[in-house]
Amino acid sequence: MSQQLIARSPELKRLRDEGYNVGVADGYLIVRDIPYVTSQRVVKRGVLIMPLTLTNDVVQQPADHQAQFAGETPCRADGAPVNGLAPSPSQAKAGDVTANLNFSAAPLPARKYKDYYHKVTSYVRRLADPASEIEKGITACTHPYLAEDDPDSVFEYVDTATSRAEIVAVSRKLQLSAIAILGLGGTGGYILDLLAKTPVRKIHLFDGDVFDQHNAFRAPGAASGEDLAAKLFKVEYFKRIYSRMHKGIVAHPEYMSSENVAQLDAMNFVFIAMEAGVAKKAVVERLLERGIPFIDVGMGVYLAGDEIGGTLRVTTATSSKHDHLAARMPLSDGGIKNEYDKNIQVADLNLINAGLAVLRWKKLFGFYADQGGEFYSTFAIGRNETNNEDPE
Repeated sequence: MSQQLIARSPELKRLRDEGYNVGVADGYLIVRDIPYVTSQRVVKRGVLIMPLTLTNDVVQQPADHQAQFAGETPCRADGAPVNGLAPSPSQAKAGDVTANLNFSAAPLPARKYKDYYHKVTSYVRRLADPASEIEKGITACTHPYLAEDDPDSVFEYVDTATSRAEIVAVSRKLQLSAIAILGLGGTGGYILDLLAKTPVRKIHLFDGDVFDQHNAFRAPGAASGEDLAAKLFKVEYFKRIYSRMHKGIVAHPEYMSSENVAQLDAMNFVFIAMEAGVAKKAVVERLLERGIPFIDVGMGVYLAGDEIGGTLRVTTATSSKHDHLAARMPLSDGGIKNEYDKNIQVADLNLINAGLAVLRWKKLFGFYADQGGEFYSTFAIGRNETNNEDPE
């Protein structure tokens, strides 16, 4: 409840987003990690406590100018007590904190704080400014770890990046119930890395291969020797990593084929990062039949002399726009030589290919502005040039 209440109160949210260690317990606002100076001119950290004025779990204007403190008597840099705090004994309790001092510092000229941001930062300045004279750069903004206490959140800890940027409403557009990534060999791993930072409810991973040593050199993060020795399926390896952040990672240690393609019927969107062939053809036919939108990625990378060149591809399809697929999306692994199915992969190209694909997905769902509306785009490595085609 603490983080939810903070998120609903703009001034508390601002404190949290700026890095203050704020929490709520027993009707009190608790602000930890406040630097101050003791009478021995030693810098320590204490805890501010102040009663909250609430209406329907939303913070109102502070009722008074008092605050409680857990710590020694705060002093100036020379060791003399801080002016204007008028400390007196206190035994206020909030959660696991018991205050031992009561402060009474009224702001001028109104003698009333306009909100809790004003009140907290005013008290912090009185306490922390002397500390910064002794320890340059010390701050109350410690950006602590914040566990997520909203049972409906997909994240293990609070998404302070989205709230700090004030794009929560925009991000909600990405709250799909289920997305699938088919193939975790290179680009698929980076797609997962980006999707795990969005509010998608479930991210289903499909790949029947083991995470081997060569995979580590084109995957996000840094696998350890122990990781490689474990011979985990790719989907299990990635689930173990990204479940630290996102609660909805679902591993399917199996290749996608006509035998199990019906599992995609429950998806809202599918990213295809698998090789061309019979299985891919079955996937595309099923998705088109069910009207499930998808993005297919591919890299045509070649060695020319002692340099590498090539093209990255992102092909998008929806129920209303898929007439371009025959010319734009390779499905066969035989016959005409296909530049997009070569096996040279480099991590930065996988990353770019994934980034272009996820950016296009976010455009489809209104997160990003979309003036082009392209359903086929290529990125030429040598020219550093993106070409967009097939608008709807």
